[in-house]
Amino acid sequence: MIAFGYFIMKKLVFDLVDEVWDDGNSLVVKNRGQQQRVALSDIKNVNYSPFVNPPRVTLALRRPTVFGDQITFGAPVTLVPFSTSPVIADLIERVDLARRTHG
Repeated sequence: MIAFGYFIMKKLVFDLVDEVWDDGNSLVVKNRGQQQRVALSDIKNVNYSPFVNPPRVTLALRRPTVFGDQITFGAPVTLVPFSTSPVIADLIERVDLARRTHG
């Protein structure tokens, strides 16, 4: 039971960063006292998983950061369960626009 619990926690919780802040054309990521700015144009893919608890967002990056080549964080909570977060939908649109204009 302990091994199974650890495996589940490792997959769903331990890889989450502490904070992600939107700063216009970049995101500021903070985790365990480290901070890094990630340009929206450096994000290859945004994967949003609303069906897990907590809802998760995983960013696949073009260049590795101090946090690796993927950053995972908890999505903002919506009032309607299992619906698309308007904040994440906006982020996906802005990442797509940044890739098209800088790519």
